[in-house]
Amino acid sequence: MTVLVDMDDTIESLLEAWVRGVNEKYGTAVAYDDISDWNVAKAFPGLTWEQVYEVPLAPGFWDTVAPIPGAAEAIKRLMDDGYEVLIVTATPFVSAPEKIDGYLFRHFPFLKWDQVIITGRKQLIRGDVLVDDGVHNLEGGDYAKILMTAPHNKNYDAEANGMIRVNNWAEAEAAIRALAQPGA
Repeated sequence: MTVLVDMDDTIESLLEAWVRGVNEKYGTAVAYDDISDWNVAKAFPGLTWEQVYEVPLAPGFWDTVAPIPGAAEAIKRLMDDGYEVLIVTATPFVSAPEKIDGYLFRHFPFLKWDQVIITGRKQLIRGDVLVDDGVHNLEGGDYAKILMTAPHNKNYDAEANGMIRVNNWAEAEAAIRALAQPGA
């Protein structure tokens, strides 16, 4: 079984670091749970889109991002049990070296470059399942869909849209293993 796994807010806490970084840089007081839209800039009405989106592109930003608890362990177990795991991320190429070499391989040292796909169109990637927090990445894809809960998707009706909602990596791993069972 090929398991496609998003990076941002699926295996690492990009949004928490991003909100914290914008608050520190501009003196705002937005909370992580205040992010209710995929466009993070909407939560910072006094700032421009460019001001908000420059923060995660700044050198050293990825040193402030924490891994999602249980993600590394679950992915390693899946790989050890024979699942093919591919990291599929939509990231600006300018941040790719720091994000992939500096962050991903430091926190997930068992992953290699040939397991990383950078794309803005995840629906074009072949796999049996995609674990992602971005609803737009799951809709229309030809794979089973596992939606990792995040503030921007908490009001989305995953079940009505053919997705399995999970809140953590224990639930995600269980869902993946259930999908791998014959007849699932």
